[in-house]
Amino acid sequence: MKNLSNLIGSVEESRTLAITGLIKKLKAEGKPVLSYSAGEPDFPTPKYIRDAAINAINNNYTKYTNNEGSPELIKAVINKFAKDNNLEFAPQNILVSNGAKHSIYNVLIAICNPGDEVIVQAPYWVSYPEMIKMATATPVIIEAGVEAEYKITAEQLKKAITPKTKAFILNTPSNPTGAVYSKDELLALGEVLKGTGIFIIADEIYEKIVYDGEKHFSIGSIPELKDQTITINGVSKAYSMTGWRIGYAGGPKEIIKLARNLQSHSTSNACSISQAAAVAGLNEESGEIAEMVKIFKERRDYICTELNKINYINCPVPKGAFYVFFDVSQSYGKKVGDIEIKDSTSYCNFLLNEANVGLVPGVAFGNDNCVRMSYACSMEQIKEGVERIKTAMAKLS
Repeated sequence: MKNLSNLIGSVEESRTLAITGLIKKLKAEGKPVLSYSAGEPDFPTPKYIRDAAINAINNNYTKYTNNEGSPELIKAVINKFAKDNNLEFAPQNILVSNGAKHSIYNVLIAICNPGDEVIVQAPYWVSYPEMIKMATATPVIIEAGVEAEYKITAEQLKKAITPKTKAFILNTPSNPTGAVYSKDELLALGEVLKGTGIFIIADEIYEKIVYDGEKHFSIGSIPELKDQTITINGVSKAYSMTGWRIGYAGGPKEIIKLARNLQSHSTSNACSISQAAAVAGLNEESGEIAEMVKIFKERRDYICTELNKINYINCPVPKGAFYVFFDVSQSYGKKVGDIEIKDSTSYCNFLLNEANVGLVPGVAFGNDNCVRMSYACSMEQIKEGVERIKTAMAKLS
């Protein structure tokens, strides 16, 4: 076989998807594995959204839409940005894509050239560095550990900037940590970026899932940063619509035009039925989001309290999203029989083999001291999983 793409050959498979696939395989083999790897709400898509999709099918809304998204959805996105985020956009500033991941990819391809650098903080969402590589740029990682509540400072950002810096990816609330940047913290980061010409890709997909009185603030609403910021969002998390695959980007029209061109040759428009459902979600928001967040908070409170009772675990309390990212490095060097825990991967293998509990190793997110556990599952499953972890950890010596 002739040589294949060196670029794509350098890209790692998504570890979260790989682990989810492994867990499904083990379950199919009859093993009683409890999975905490999925990044999707366990609630059904609200009925009014499903009804909108059914109506769209019944009304034969099954043809291509405009590449950039239907006029109805673009209008709904513009209204959402204005109402929730204090962001003002015209239709030419918006692109609807096949999920927020696709939106980020389109934007990175549109702005990057070989030799460019894109700053990302660690812990990071697994796909950021790989998408940067696919855009022929280089990821520059800033580390922020548990002691910093997984948030970088303005000083760290300033030190990471070089003449090659093209963009900075900001994710708040964060996957995997649940960290939420305050308005003051974002203003401080913004001060570093003002006037630099460095683009800010603001991934705000978890914006509606916040706790403890936290308020989401969009960095793109800072007037001096408007022309540098591309804001990414979608319907997957807030509306429990992960499988519908609708994301969107709002930003400078020059960038959006290039991203639209790219999409026109790669995927064309997002699914017409999903777009109709997303219009209903954005225009007719009900109380179901608040109820979902309330339940997530109850789960978060339980899981953090109980995990912090277990030896060798340090579990910070996340302020958003639906993950805990807890430090297990105190267990490194410990053994159960001939099995030694050396890093986050061997820790996750230990729990999978010893307790039938599936977590995601922190190395996938740029922090090998931690593991990610999703609480987008029932309280019953959470309690069972915590008990299994507790029992397994008690065997370490």
